[in-house]
Amino acid sequence: MDTGMPPVGDFFARARTRLTLDVPAALTDLTAEAKRGDLDLDPAMWERVGVSATKPAVVLIPVVEHSEPTVLLTQRTADLPSHPGQIAFPGGKIDGADVNPLAAVLRETKEEIGLDPHLIDPIGYLDLYLTFSGFRILPVVARVTPNYSLTLNSGEVSEAFEVPLDFLMTTANHQFLTRDWKGIQRQYYAMPYKERYIWGVTAGIVRNMFERIYGG
Repeated sequence: MDTGMPPVGDFFARARTRLTLDVPAALTDLTAEAKRGDLDLDPAMWERVGVSATKPAVVLIPVVEHSEPTVLLTQRTADLPSHPGQIAFPGGKIDGADVNPLAAVLRETKEEIGLDPHLIDPIGYLDLYLTFSGFRILPVVARVTPNYSLTLNSGEVSEAFEVPLDFLMTTANHQFLTRDWKGIQRQYYAMPYKERYIWGVTAGIVRNMFERIYGG
């Protein structure tokens, strides 16, 4: 029976052939095309809801190189003003002092969870992802050395944990759901794993990673 699960043993090799570290122009050029985002399942909704994503940001997708690879995720603290308590990737806004998006994501990851940049091997960028909250997020896929140690920023992150890569890359685990958002039916992905509810932007970026690495 087809479970929709691709082989993950060659993930890093496939990622290196399919991704690059060339920064897409649309990260800062609002006139350039950006295909992915919260509303890419219904592009006409961007105009109907009057959403504009203008703030450049970057997140790290840390794929830990165990014999069975995992993805390192964070649980945001419950008192944050934006997306409290949700599951996310480490990352954040790109500051003017950051020389490029890669420098920004290494800095943000160090600040949020204390992951040593020397343990992070950047592989390449996924597609730019536009969000309802106004961000233009550039996800960076990276290989992370196992046996790392973390120091969580308690003001932002309540917990860090790993999810098996094969679970996230199995399409049978990609739920496609609809919910009401300010009177509009919004479509989104969700990937519940045990007691963790991965959904929204995080799940959408995971789905994009699947399509970029294992798509035709």
